[in-house]
Amino acid sequence: MEYTAEQIEVLGDIEAVRKRPGMYIGGIGLRGLHHLLWEIVDNSIDEALAGHCKNITVTLHKDGSASVEDDGRGIPTEVHELGRPAVEIVLTKLHAGGKFNKKAYKVAGGLHGVGLSVVNALSEWLEVWVKRNGKIYYQKYERGVPVTPLQVIGETKETGTKIRFKPDEEIFETTEFRWDIVAQRLKELAYLNKGIRLKLIDERSGKSKEFYSEDGIKGFVAQLNKNKPVIHDVIHFSEEKNGIMVEVAIQFTDTEIENVLFFANNINTIEGGTHAVGFRAGLTRAINEFGKKYVKKFKPLTGADIREGLTAVVSVKVPEPQFEGQTKTKLTNSEVKTVVESIVYSEVLKWLEEHPNEANRIIEKCILAMKAREAARKAREIVRRKGEISITLPGKLADCSSKNPEERELFIVEGESAGGSAKQARDRRFQAILPIRGKIINVEKAGMAKALRNEEIKAIAAAIGAGIGKDFDITKARYRRVIIMTDADVDGAHIRTLLLTFFYRYMKPLIESGYLYIAQPPLYRVKKGKKVYYVYSDRELEDLLERIGNAEVQRYKGLGEMNPEQLWETTMNPHNRYLIQVTLEDAARAEELFSVLMGEDVEARKRFIMEHSKEVRNLDV
Repeated sequence: MEYTAEQIEVLGDIEAVRKRPGMYIGGIGLRGLHHLLWEIVDNSIDEALAGHCKNITVTLHKDGSASVEDDGRGIPTEVHELGRPAVEIVLTKLHAGGKFNKKAYKVAGGLHGVGLSVVNALSEWLEVWVKRNGKIYYQKYERGVPVTPLQVIGETKETGTKIRFKPDEEIFETTEFRWDIVAQRLKELAYLNKGIRLKLIDERSGKSKEFYSEDGIKGFVAQLNKNKPVIHDVIHFSEEKNGIMVEVAIQFTDTEIENVLFFANNINTIEGGTHAVGFRAGLTRAINEFGKKYVKKFKPLTGADIREGLTAVVSVKVPEPQFEGQTKTKLTNSEVKTVVESIVYSEVLKWLEEHPNEANRIIEKCILAMKAREAARKAREIVRRKGEISITLPGKLADCSSKNPEERELFIVEGESAGGSAKQARDRRFQAILPIRGKIINVEKAGMAKALRNEEIKAIAAAIGAGIGKDFDITKARYRRVIIMTDADVDGAHIRTLLLTFFYRYMKPLIESGYLYIAQPPLYRVKKGKKVYYVYSDRELEDLLERIGNAEVQRYKGLGEMNPEQLWETTMNPHNRYLIQVTLEDAARAEELFSVLMGEDVEARKRFIMEHSKEVRNLDV
């Protein structure tokens, strides 16, 4: 299979990228920054999928740059028909990757082949080294423009590509790569592409880690379930049909939590798509078919009943994937649904028939889920009816006057005293206040039926008005922003975590749609003469005092210590306040954290805390 200069098909130009980066990488915050890295790593993974690469090294350098090196074939260096080396075309023209030519790659990830040119355009500088045809080639770019010609700088018997780039501070809100985000993605890629060795080196901290999996996604599921009680060994199968490769790993746990991750060509498709629809349909058919054949008085189960407690990883490799939106979060190829459904149906049914004992335990679990769903439905009905009966909703909710959900915001405030200050401080036109009493129930341990009997949970659900759990409908949400506002101490952090666990488990679309925020009240009020400063961290305080000299410093221990004017000015006024949007960048990591930190397994929690204690920088006791 050849990969030469002739295969580089130039489809467009790069000039628009710097003007509208969000269109290509989904934003200019942390997500967009790391997307640059993923684009280069994806190119190396594509070489591996084509059978030409075994080792990939990602390095986070001290100067803020990052590099990716692989031992693939090397980007072609021959002169393209446009009169420039192919590597230069790939780095400067949109859609100029070999992936657009079926001869070069059977399947490929990456952002429709725009990857490298987009990385180049959004970098302050970028350097590329190519080992190919016995030579080492080098070229440098600044903000997408070549500043040196492609030149030979040495000889070698090896092949491969190394790209080093520094994200442009003019474009990005932050240019600091996060170890945890990069490590988690490389770990994911190692599971999805067994046999490939990925190494992460962080020159800033001296840390390094290698990711390699012989078990692939089977090991991925085992790792996701390592702190959960499981019902059977991991079910694993892979099959190719009509040119589409389908690989699935499934394991049921004795919990209420469904955790299914879908990937298409190594892209984490967090919005699902046709492979997700096919998987769910095939699994539901197989389990109902088995139940009808072998279980007395069997009543058909819904997909939701079947998937309760299910952990699975579904990975498809599609020759010409189609995604909704440039950032690839939903697979839309219609042919994938049929292929995935038929493979999952036949393989799962076959496994159930070959493992009758485990199959019966799975069926029993599904029937219990059905009964629990009925109980939870009745509890939800009570919550819903309360919401419908009363326009004022929960008694302690101070609602706003605006009828436009797009401008309305709900502050969930810890404690009655802070709630009182917030009610006085707010702009009554668009800001609603819901005070909650103490620490809400831990839904990770309690389960839905018990959680729905909790007064605070019922009040939150009724106030938001969009349902709860599987009935949650984001279009019915009464507020565009739901803001958690707690004290900046350990108790406040615990309440915040309990609320985040509740929203993650029972109102996840609120997070996925970007509706959930955390308010950041100031830690200090600093007065120098007549001038007042509000400070949000110890570091900021040090810098301020160094700049202004001696001053009167007041430490806020809780929201209740601020008078309404101060609370409005620092934490509620849209022009001054500092809100953190809660995002779900990484579903697998979030799932693991909530399971470990909020679940029943004390040993797992202890291990996690010991492993991560050195990373704690700013715990306020």
